[in-house]
Amino acid sequence: MLLEFTVGNFLSFKEKKTFSLEAGSITEHKDNVVKDGKYKVLRSAVIYGANSSGKSNFIKALDFMIETIKNSSRLNSTDKLKAKPFLLNTETENKPSFFEILFLKNKARYRYGFELDNDKIYSEWLYISKENSKKEDVYFVRNIDGIGVGDIFVEAKGLEEKTRNNGLFISVADQFNSKIAKDIMDSTIGFFILSGLEHEGSIYATDFMCENESNKTLVNNFIKKLDLGFESFIIESDDKVNFKHRLKTLHNKYDNKGNLISNMQFRMIENESSGTNKIFDLSGHIVFAIKLGCVLIVDELDAKLHPVLTQEIINFFNNPITNPKNAQLIFTTHDTNLLGANLFRRDQIWFTEKDNFEATDMYSLLEFKDEDGKTIRKDRSFEADYIRGRYGAIPYISNLQEI
Repeated sequence: MLLEFTVGNFLSFKEKKTFSLEAGSITEHKDNVVKDGKYKVLRSAVIYGANSSGKSNFIKALDFMIETIKNSSRLNSTDKLKAKPFLLNTETENKPSFFEILFLKNKARYRYGFELDNDKIYSEWLYISKENSKKEDVYFVRNIDGIGVGDIFVEAKGLEEKTRNNGLFISVADQFNSKIAKDIMDSTIGFFILSGLEHEGSIYATDFMCENESNKTLVNNFIKKLDLGFESFIIESDDKVNFKHRLKTLHNKYDNKGNLISNMQFRMIENESSGTNKIFDLSGHIVFAIKLGCVLIVDELDAKLHPVLTQEIINFFNNPITNPKNAQLIFTTHDTNLLGANLFRRDQIWFTEKDNFEATDMYSLLEFKDEDGKTIRKDRSFEADYIRGRYGAIPYISNLQEI
């Protein structure tokens, strides 16, 4: 499970900003919290902010870190790392970007991170806290002068000289069958990062799920729960046609007296709404995440969807009955209705806002303090307060009469 992600000097993030899914000491919505050993972890989180405030950049930063870990072993010594530092400041434009992730696996807490620019890795580190231990064991620490491997990381000894300047040490350790490195690689596989606007490519996961009948039933049950206006779906067996064109929805046909006459089939891509097609595109990832306990991250989850549908997806993750493997959902949105739907704890609501120098700040509602220095009570109207600008993170609109 994801605990924290920190990014600094990347895209619009000039200073280090930490996003946390570790539950705060508050009492609302107890079902939204998972107890994992000594940790209490949130099942979901929502991120609000004005356009261009950094919401999507946060997701791009997490995606960049995950993809860098996955692909490091595929690079050669001359490949670039595609770093994107904060360019609107002379101090940061030539400095490395910072990434750190904390997650739980097998009751232990892993803290792994690195700093890099376009040409090389400047630093890299791994610390692990075992179950019921307050101590962090140092597995390795890397800086510009070299790599120091802790005695506890025996399996990685001797691999220091095999690590390229533009390659991650953890990737090298994985290539030599390190169990610890494999734990980190396995955890990165469990992140699904999607676009709610350009979602068509996500259909491959639904296609994959529907190849297995039991998984297809899970997808069908999920779709039926959302009441999208059709009874079920079928998949034509013509292998020469792509999956989306083989999908058909089944609708009931009635006579004038309301008697069921037959079923009619309609090609989904041509006859169903864009919102229905989006739900189906994402459904494979949603069901797969729930089935395996993965982390699903969606930029603009609400796009094309009725607020009630978005709420149902959120409830799917927040409910321990429908989410027994403790999958996590993180998403960005502009849908303020969700703030008034009593779905979230204060530590599940996050905001992004740019300062006067176009750098992104990121903070949760739980840590936000009003002009009197007081924290926000749980009985506040979060939606009304946000729209009025009480929490910041909204557009500043000039007087149109002055234009």
